[in-house]
Amino acid sequence: MRILITAVAMGLWFSTAAQAADATITIRVMTPETALKAAQAALKKCRDSGFQVAVAVVDRMGVVQVLLRDRFAGAHTPRMARAKAWTAASFRTSTSELAKSTQAGPQSGVRELPGVVAVGGGLTIEASGSTLGAIGVSGAPGGREDEACAAAGIAAIREDLEL
Repeated sequence: MRILITAVAMGLWFSTAAQAADATITIRVMTPETALKAAQAALKKCRDSGFQVAVAVVDRMGVVQVLLRDRFAGAHTPRMARAKAWTAASFRTSTSELAKSTQAGPQSGVRELPGVVAVGGGLTIEASGSTLGAIGVSGAPGGREDEACAAAGIAAIREDLEL
């Protein structure tokens, strides 16, 4: 009888421990230093291409970690860079892909949501199958150029994230 009671008690304990483990999740987040490194690399890529831009890096929830604006970038560029990064993080896709998938049709209403920017220049930052955040660039002559600078920012931290 004592063995039966012990077995039932242990079963209940393990069941409760398993339920508690299912009640929380563990996520990875970028350090501010990593976000800054990505932003600086993106800014450098754009500068080297002759573009004055703003770069924003957000965490997985879309909260700004870093915002850099080159000295001659337009006044609108910080806001647009942040919006691109937020959009990429929120939809877990690049803003250029979002722009394509939300052309006229059933998905087009997404463009009307406050804060959504469906133009190129925002990319998700991912590692080991997990979204860590996003980077947005604004100020180059077009979304393709903004996106190339954002990609350079991600490339600069790729090795750091995969460790």
